[in-house]
Amino acid sequence: MVWLAVTAAIAGAFFLAFGTQRQSSVVRASAGGLDVTGWGMLRLFRTPRWVLGLVLLAMGMSLNVYALASAPLTVVQPIGAIALVITTVVNAREHHIKMNRPTILAIIACMVGSAAFVFLAIEVSAEEHKITSGQELLTILILAIAVAVFGGAVVVFPHRLGAFFYILGAGVLFGFVAVLVRTISVSLLDPNGRFLANVSWYSILAVVVAGLLGSYFVQNAYSKGPPDLVIAGLTVIDPIVGISIGIAILGELDPNVQPAIALSMVGAGCIAIVGVIALSRHHPDVLERKAEARRRTKVTDGK
Repeated sequence: MVWLAVTAAIAGAFFLAFGTQRQSSVVRASAGGLDVTGWGMLRLFRTPRWVLGLVLLAMGMSLNVYALASAPLTVVQPIGAIALVITTVVNAREHHIKMNRPTILAIIACMVGSAAFVFLAIEVSAEEHKITSGQELLTILILAIAVAVFGGAVVVFPHRLGAFFYILGAGVLFGFVAVLVRTISVSLLDPNGRFLANVSWYSILAVVVAGLLGSYFVQNAYSKGPPDLVIAGLTVIDPIVGISIGIAILGELDPNVQPAIALSMVGAGCIAIVGVIALSRHHPDVLERKAEARRRTKVTDGK
């Protein structure tokens, strides 16, 4: 069952990668580095390429939901890093971008770190474990704090937030969404036969709120950075948040995990994080945007 879930997650990564690329190209062309407003989001629904990206993302998310319902978060979440390589290749070909050495090394670090974490997590995940209502409620309360912090920042600093903030916010929010989706899926599949009666209404509400705000953050991240940077942030930050909740709140890891394996998992996660940070600094698209910003500043100062 675990390996079937892994296969579904891998297939989902492909759909997510191509969906991300389709949407990113549309947002970048329409927003041009500016913030995507509420009206801007509505206009995107009239763009066929963006809608196609939405359909692909929905298919990828559906496969990921199945994977989350069939295997622990610690196994499923990091697999999304595969989408990073696919997005990078597609974006480079579409925009004729030549990858520099630091970017290639950063992508390798993201992939190696995430892949190592997956295989280690498969070995140490608890085979049987049930999510209690207390664990579910605690997760939602922490999510409410995250929504207040990130949503408040958008209200207070509407035009000062860069791509990394939106990537960070989206990664955190979708990490919580993944946890709650797994919680809801497990409740629906409970053998007691109650189906929807097992699902808490506040979990559904939390998924909707976090999902909408996270989607808004992703669209703004598209307008301010390359799609491979966006998906790199999501495929590292999202799993870290989801896995942290799985370990700290849901108790998904085997209590008899050896210290060496635990340290190896931490090390693998750190390698992936370093890869994202390096990608955010050395990606050719990022360097080009910074150079363009400096040129505009010089022109403005010259006037």
